[in-house]
Amino acid sequence: MKKWIVILFALLPSLVMAAGAKVHLDQANNDLSDKASLQNGAKLFMNYCFGCHSTQYQRYERVANDLGIPLDLMKENLIFDPKAKVGSLMENAIPDKSAAKWFGAPPPDLTLVARVRGVDWLYTYLRSFYADPSRPFGVNNIIFPSVGMPHVLEELQGIPHPVYETKIVDGEEHKVVVRTETNGRGELNREEYDNAVRDLVNFLEYSGDPVKLERHALGWWVMAFLVIFTVVVVFLKKEYWRDVH
Repeated sequence: MKKWIVILFALLPSLVMAAGAKVHLDQANNDLSDKASLQNGAKLFMNYCFGCHSTQYQRYERVANDLGIPLDLMKENLIFDPKAKVGSLMENAIPDKSAAKWFGAPPPDLTLVARVRGVDWLYTYLRSFYADPSRPFGVNNIIFPSVGMPHVLEELQGIPHPVYETKIVDGEEHKVVVRTETNGRGELNREEYDNAVRDLVNFLEYSGDPVKLERHALGWWVMAFLVIFTVVVVFLKKEYWRDVH
């Protein structure tokens, strides 16, 4: 049973992406080696996302060390819970019951969201909100219809309005939202907002796999060792079998 659970967990990202294959996803093109991007992403996450979503499988100290953030700056600017210590897990203070009452369900932990959804999905999702007065929080999302969360980055982007196109679905015409346009009143212009979202997604990708770069670097050394070891084994085989032939 455990074996099948492990296999299912390993295949989950592929299954999720396959289910959303009909949706066009913009490429995030983020860079895990860009410390400035990761630092800005951590700042954006803590200021705009952490009020509802936690990353409970991370610790503040580990994030600070990995991202090159001095511990005193981490304590002063990115730890908002007065009871939390620098070595604490990054858990928010919102009770699950209250969150379920306000949002319909407790907001999920986001430590592994980039591994489950994919970075391109997250990048497109955070840039696909649009104003929809019929929704409880006044917004909807192109790739996540009937989304149950507010557009928390609205003050940065401005109010995004939907742009419709008429498409034929099952022989009938339907108006569908294909993109958004903002009112231009956000703190950032379009390019700056895209870069900010890319930084946020970069941080979430790091959160899901903090040792990804180290693992990839180690992989090259392992491959080099295997190549050298193979050459040695071939020569040893020839030496041992020379007299036999």
